[in-house]
Amino acid sequence: MAGSPGGREEIVSFALECGGTATGEHGIGIGKRKFMAREHGDSLKLMKQIKDLLDPNGIMNPGKIFE
Repeated sequence: MAGSPGGREEIVSFALECGGTATGEHGIGIGKRKFMAREHGDSLKLMKQIKDLLDPNGIMNPGKIFE
């Protein structure tokens, strides 16, 4: 799997189609960030607003989930 980004995308897409999640035990990560909108829909905007309230200077894990 390490050398197969297309394979990973297929697996994540399948998991989302089955009602699962794009994340694993280590969180979302940069590689799966592109699936956030598909998985969370409109609530992603709320997540970003909460992050901005808790971290107004953007110093906690900058660029990892929200660009």
